[in-house]
Amino acid sequence: MSEFYKEINPAGFGIAIKQKEVLFSKQSDFQKVEIIDSDSELGKILTLDGLMMTTEGDEYYYHEMISHIPMMHHKNPETVLVIGGGDGGTVREVLKHSSVKKVVLCEIDGMVIEVCKKYLPTISCGLSDPRVEILVEDAIEYIKDKKNEFDIILIDSTDPMGPGEGLFTEEFYTNVKNSLKQGGIMAAQSESPVVNKNEIKKMYALLKKVFPVCAAYTSPIPTYPGGYWAWAFCSVDVKPLSYYAEDRASEIIKSCKIYNKDYHNARFALPNYLIELVEG
Repeated sequence: MSEFYKEINPAGFGIAIKQKEVLFSKQSDFQKVEIIDSDSELGKILTLDGLMMTTEGDEYYYHEMISHIPMMHHKNPETVLVIGGGDGGTVREVLKHSSVKKVVLCEIDGMVIEVCKKYLPTISCGLSDPRVEILVEDAIEYIKDKKNEFDIILIDSTDPMGPGEGLFTEEFYTNVKNSLKQGGIMAAQSESPVVNKNEIKKMYALLKKVFPVCAAYTSPIPTYPGGYWAWAFCSVDVKPLSYYAEDRASEIIKSCKIYNKDYHNARFALPNYLIELVEG
């Protein structure tokens, strides 16, 4: 009888994945960090406090969406800040854009970075790129005094609990807005439209207080709660689908598993109930 990794979400259902062995399990200063080798097409899995973060088999569903949707809306993204995202997948996707000169990864838990470098090299491979600066510190403090510094900010955070809790506040979003250059864009993971309806409603109400432009986009992710995920697209002056970087598109699309221009445009088409949640 196989062992299973199981995760039951707050709505009372979830996933089960055949498990070979636990390769790493340790409590950091912030959370329990585990790498599980699965007996499935998903390969190795990263969990934090027992919750699914990423798998080798389906990580691209998440990382391509959080990265390329905002990046392709910007005419020349040179400086990018990734908050959280210690597994490195978002950084890897950002680096596919030839315009990028510098990526700052600000991750509070250094153990996540080191473990992913060791056990998840296909995801963390971009972290050794010379354009990447890795900061193991609290993004809430880091962003406070930044003004007009970044073209793109990607908030690749955990859920609004534990170490990720402070990343879901009006003060933090205001500091993020202030640190964007003119024409800058922020994208943030915004939970499951199936499972986290209350969290989504609260988050978008806060974001709309801060950003003149705030929209949701969605995509499936097989191993995330409900199999369906949302991201917030926020800016002072850039509206969704107002620009598309055709010059970078062919190279980006060539290296992606799900991302392409038609898929990009379709991400902003939302189901009725989600429109109600986001628009309040």
